[in-house]
Amino acid sequence: MRLLKIVPDNTNIGFVALRRWAFGLTLFLSIGAIVLVGVRGLNFGVDFVGGLMIEAKFDHQAPLDAVRGKLDSLDVGEAQLQQFGDAQTVSIRLPLPRSTDEGATNALVNKVEGALKAQYPSVVFNQVQAVGGKVSNELIRNGAIAVFLAIFGIALFGIFRFEWQFGVATFVSILHDVLMTFGFFALFRNYLEFDLNIVAAVLTIIGYSINDKIVIDDRIRENLRKYRQMPIGELIDLSVNETLPRTVMTSLTIILALASLLIFGGHVLRGFTAAMILGVIVGTYSSIYVSSSLLITLGIDKSRFKQMNQAVDKKKAARERAERIAPRP
Repeated sequence: MRLLKIVPDNTNIGFVALRRWAFGLTLFLSIGAIVLVGVRGLNFGVDFVGGLMIEAKFDHQAPLDAVRGKLDSLDVGEAQLQQFGDAQTVSIRLPLPRSTDEGATNALVNKVEGALKAQYPSVVFNQVQAVGGKVSNELIRNGAIAVFLAIFGIALFGIFRFEWQFGVATFVSILHDVLMTFGFFALFRNYLEFDLNIVAAVLTIIGYSINDKIVIDDRIRENLRKYRQMPIGELIDLSVNETLPRTVMTSLTIILALASLLIFGGHVLRGFTAAMILGVIVGTYSSIYVSSSLLITLGIDKSRFKQMNQAVDKKKAARERAERIAPRP
């Protein structure tokens, strides 16, 4: 039985020739993501904005006006209603009671659910979340710090592990991946919330992206030592094509697993799974077209690798000479 090969072994795609188009597309998408976040904003979950969130699902289209009127009559504070996921599901956001007692929060939840249940007997409450304002501010700060430190730390790793050009290229491509995730959630803010699960997804995307980029960068460095006279553009194309089967197969297997989770994982994991699928696709694109080709623009110095090769050759020659003249036992 022959093994399945999605990418043939002799693949020779000229990725470097398309780098200007790729850079233009990357810049356009990054600016578009920033504009989307600035104009539409993110639909922050209760984790970040604080308050009480009750998710109610009706057996028909959610009557937003009637539900809002009912909540106003309960005197529970200013209610924010939004259709979430589909026309039958509505997200109800309420301010927390002034009392910090857990019993006061439970009483407010029971009051709202009881009133809606009396008017709409078929309504189902999928989830209830309550987060204080101080906690939500801390979560926003800690989440932003975690993402920033992850990107900055990975860039430093690329600089010390390879050369500064590799670190800068990795930083640019990962920043692009993160911006794409934020832009995606700004575009579909009516269907997806941005909460702590999405922060976890962003950090996971960063980890996946750096794993893919390090494999390609390591092959580029290896070929820089091996093919000393090859032009840098051809060498990068060779390196990317050599790692392409691994890159494509890894991405496809992850997407298949995530697609199953998206379909059968339920509503709670929908945002996380959607972010992960987008991150895998965008991360694969940036690894192939952005990170590697950007090395040419940054002017990677092949002479440094030649000097390293000469040092390695001298050590190898000295070792062989020592083995030849060493006395036999």
